[in-house]
Amino acid sequence: MLRFKRKFIDCIKIQRKQFVRCFSTPTSLPEYADVVIIGGGVAGCSTLYQLTKRNVNAVLLERGQLTCGTTWHTAGLVWRLRPNDVEIQLLATTRELLMSLESETGLNSGWINNGGLFISHSPQRTNEYRRLQTLGKSFGIESRILSPLEVQKEVFPLLDPKSFENALFSPGDGVVDPAMLCTALTRAATSNGGRVFENCAVDELIVGKTFLGDREIRGVKTQNGIIKTNTVVNATGVWGKDLLEPLDIHLPLVPMRHAYVVSEAIKEVQGMPNVRDHDYSLYFRIQGQSIQMGGYENNPILLDKVPADFQFGLYDLDYSVFDTHIEGAVKLCPTFGQAGIKSTICGPESFTPDHKPLMGPDPILSGLFHSCGYNSAGMMLSAGCAKQLASWIIHDRPDLHLFAYDIRRFTPRQRKAYTWAIERSHEAYAKNYSIVFPNDQPLAGRNFIQDPFHKILVNYGAVMEEKSGFERPGYYIHDGIAPVQKYDYYGYYGREKNKNTCYAEKLAGDYKFEFSDHHDLISEEAHSCRENAVVFNLSYFCKVFITGSQAEEAAKWIFTADLNKPFNKTIYTCALNNRGGVEIDLTVTGIESGVGELHDPIFKGRGYYAVCGGASSYHSIAHMQEAIREKGFRAKLCDVTHELGILSLQGPKSRDILSLITDYDLSNENMPPNSAAIMKIKGLKGEVFNVRVLRVSFVGELGFELHIPKESCAHVYNILMHAGGSFNLKNAGYRSLYSLSSEKGYHLWGFDLRSDDTPIEANLGFVCRKDAVSYKGKEVILEQQRNGTQKRLVYLTLKEKIPLWGLEAVYRNNKIVGHLRRGEFAYILDCSLGQCYIKRTDSKAIDIDYIMSGKYQIEVMGKLYDADIHLRSPFDPKGRRILGEYKS
Repeated sequence: MLRFKRKFIDCIKIQRKQFVRCFSTPTSLPEYADVVIIGGGVAGCSTLYQLTKRNVNAVLLERGQLTCGTTWHTAGLVWRLRPNDVEIQLLATTRELLMSLESETGLNSGWINNGGLFISHSPQRTNEYRRLQTLGKSFGIESRILSPLEVQKEVFPLLDPKSFENALFSPGDGVVDPAMLCTALTRAATSNGGRVFENCAVDELIVGKTFLGDREIRGVKTQNGIIKTNTVVNATGVWGKDLLEPLDIHLPLVPMRHAYVVSEAIKEVQGMPNVRDHDYSLYFRIQGQSIQMGGYENNPILLDKVPADFQFGLYDLDYSVFDTHIEGAVKLCPTFGQAGIKSTICGPESFTPDHKPLMGPDPILSGLFHSCGYNSAGMMLSAGCAKQLASWIIHDRPDLHLFAYDIRRFTPRQRKAYTWAIERSHEAYAKNYSIVFPNDQPLAGRNFIQDPFHKILVNYGAVMEEKSGFERPGYYIHDGIAPVQKYDYYGYYGREKNKNTCYAEKLAGDYKFEFSDHHDLISEEAHSCRENAVVFNLSYFCKVFITGSQAEEAAKWIFTADLNKPFNKTIYTCALNNRGGVEIDLTVTGIESGVGELHDPIFKGRGYYAVCGGASSYHSIAHMQEAIREKGFRAKLCDVTHELGILSLQGPKSRDILSLITDYDLSNENMPPNSAAIMKIKGLKGEVFNVRVLRVSFVGELGFELHIPKESCAHVYNILMHAGGSFNLKNAGYRSLYSLSSEKGYHLWGFDLRSDDTPIEANLGFVCRKDAVSYKGKEVILEQQRNGTQKRLVYLTLKEKIPLWGLEAVYRNNKIVGHLRRGEFAYILDCSLGQCYIKRTDSKAIDIDYIMSGKYQIEVMGKLYDADIHLRSPFDPKGRRILGEYKS
């Protein structure tokens, strides 16, 4: 039994508070600064360090003393392996800084490299660790799978080998002391000209308006005076949303109590690695001769807000919540159960709906950047995120693809919906240590946005997925319906657990790294699309009209492709950042003024109708808006995403079906691929519905997209399904859509096409026009066209019938040259297919000879499989099917 000495001793608080050496600037506030950072925790100190290292005139303002918020009581664990390539690189940056900071500053950063151990209690958890291990190899991270006896003998003798199945050991992991780190960072920053002002609370942000009417930062008002600035970094952690709500700027930040306990001395534990037992949802941080133990509960204590003066503050530990960790900790390490508790730490932390930080520029207020909401991972992400944020501020974009952290991943509607944020943040907290399965879906915050087809499709058997707040069909079942239920908080907080568990049971069919239980259903949809016809509901796609007196100039600046085409020509194009990276890939149609309906608006001059992926819709709109603002174009964006539904009719029989409900000439001659038209759809009772139709395909088939005013959506869907009855028209979801698009070789932004990939690297040079008119990022593209690139996208197929999910390491001639960005099963090719950016291991530009001359293998769960490489997907390489040519 664990002998509790329930002493609420603040020894750690006292030690850490006393250690922080103040480098606060004794003089008065400056009149002006390039950047003002608000918040003196590790996020703020790291940002100050990175900015001043780049000669930026930066000032840090802290309401109390440095680290007095949530930084001082953090556990300080630093892991190297995550199920995400970008996060691995962020963690590597932090680790590198921790190891080098002392030589730069003369102060110890508090880094201890004692290693890390992940504990597994099940085969699926071990498979997840094998995936982490494989991805880590792509970045040179040493790790190995150990048996329980190997763990006991070689790594951590105090663990009971009978209590777990396997473990993943990463010797490069460690811990950092937050006070020592922040002291070293501020010394370096002040040496580089940075200034730190403690006991200097910010009362408000001073805001003005641009000549186009957009709000922008003009300065900050403090109790000690005003600092003029055009750039503010919100690094206020759990207090982040309180600062901004007076400006009607909302953040999806939810404060919760987060706790750990520190054991009495256990001499044998000194020097042992830190432990994460994901299945027991707990961790051990080795602290000298003590074990610091904490974790994530299903019923954390949610806070409304944290008082502004809660400095170096703690709460009493509620053991009725925390006790859930005790049993697992004692099972794993019986010695811990005999040691007793020396102290307890329970403080506030800020959490977000997806357990990822909030970073980057806020589209609502120009000049405002965020670096908060770190979900108790601020120490290990601090240097990596601060380095990227510095690049964001100075160069307009980070070096890495940070969409998963970008504040613009949340729409304004989501940011204002605090009940939604609480639900999602609670579930994300409770599931923080759950296995990360590629197709898992949240149960919280669902049915937030339902498009006009939602209820109809649920009754057809749609199993819904959530993206960007929207419900969208994942796949369709034939044995009933599986509607998403209201979130039950796992039965805590006085809630009753849901009795209808059908939806949760369907999700459980994907809780594996083998083929999904729904593999055959998805295959059926894919084959129906290739062989007959299906309907995809693409209504959550982002839909924007670009109009105004300078709409044409704005479009040519934002988009890479040649837009000098006739009206109603639909063009696939990209929008780039200043580094040449792809921020959006989309279709743009040049349009004339219409009759004033939602799908056919009235405007002056030439306009454009842009359609892009829904998962990044707000990010896409914000990027286009910022590009317009950058040049001061007289152009405006009208977001009609919620006003128009999209039905995508795809497959060999799609034209036959559509011709039954419209008199419009759908022939190749009158409506060729990549064209658009306003059509009249004939109703079942003689009604007529006007829609905009695009002949485009996201799956590589003859197909048409119907863009429909929302009040007509249900009618048009019923008309279409009635007409398609004799053709056996089927519904299909996004699981088959993504498989089909990958099989065709089309891109999926955020996976095989990201903001750190250029069109040249992604084989999209054809979308980059060659005329003299400039577009954003053009200089980088021209340079790559002249001199080549270091990486290139390729396609890899396996002969063995094993699933690929992405993140698997790729070998060329026995050397790792990349990892899969995306993995799918190609149902028509009947093989697993992955997309990977191959990188040369020397400094030469990559070329076709280099790519095709190698022998390739993919590592899946620790085993190598021979792979065939393709410059393009082997499916329909000549694009005959899009033309409607199906004869062999």
